[in-house]
Amino acid sequence: MDDFFKNLLDTKDHSDEFTAEDINKNKAVAIVACFWVLFFVPLVAAKDSGFAKFYANQGLILFLTTIVLNVAGGILANIPFIGFVLRMILSLASLGLFVFLLVNAANGKAKEMPIVGGLFTAFQ
Repeated sequence: MDDFFKNLLDTKDHSDEFTAEDINKNKAVAIVACFWVLFFVPLVAAKDSGFAKFYANQGLILFLTTIVLNVAGGILANIPFIGFVLRMILSLASLGLFVFLLVNAANGKAKEMPIVGGLFTAFQ
């Protein structure tokens, strides 16, 4: 089971694609992008930063994933008892993705979120 979680959290690291100066200068903006609907902030505040755009992309993916998980959870909630449990699992998955993204942004790492992080790139 430990290997499963280790492999799940060992996602593609794009940190070497950005300069240390870019990362240090735009770390705060990247952190803001992790807060779901605020994914667009780096596009305005640091439009020339590749690191900030990376987190704008990850923030957008997180935002859309959270919407999908909430809708699925709402549908599953109609199933007595088991629906509640499944909805909580989906909510925890969404929270886990948020924490993963936030911790990596705060540490200056450009790592994709597990499972959904590499789905698409909207901002370049």
